[in-house]
Amino acid sequence: MGDPDPLRDPWIPAMRQALELAGTAGEAGDVPVGALLLGPGGPDGAVLGRGHNARETTGDPTAHAEVLALREAAGRLGDWRLAGCTLVVTLEPCTMCAGAIVLSRAERVVYGAREAKTGAAGSLWDVLRDRRLNHRPEVIDAVLPGESAALLTEFFGRGDGC
Repeated sequence: MGDPDPLRDPWIPAMRQALELAGTAGEAGDVPVGALLLGPGGPDGAVLGRGHNARETTGDPTAHAEVLALREAAGRLGDWRLAGCTLVVTLEPCTMCAGAIVLSRAERVVYGAREAKTGAAGSLWDVLRDRRLNHRPEVIDAVLPGESAALLTEFFGRGDGC
């Protein structure tokens, strides 16, 4: 194991929870992505929302892990503003999810694997840090990226994805 990383290491326990959620999606035939929304308090914040990809099981094109976690947290709090909260997700958010994150006013996004084809947190686009927007969450990438990528590689390698 490498040197301690004070920026990423505190988020490992939350990312492990997100990886478990991703596994649930994969078992159900959806792309294995998991997300959880933590309340204020950083890595030790209470889990306010959980989600995993559910497009195939629900027939809903917006049923991405991030959107589902944001919806659950907003419902639990009774407010769409998720200021002070952190979204932890196994895969770099797409443009739809990045837009939802910005609109939710989440303070931070922590993700595992980069997504070169659709990533909107620095890979293809950088919606989350676009200076033209009124809210720009902090972005912490590469938290357990190998484990996150391995779930996707296995899923697509067995022919489950399109």
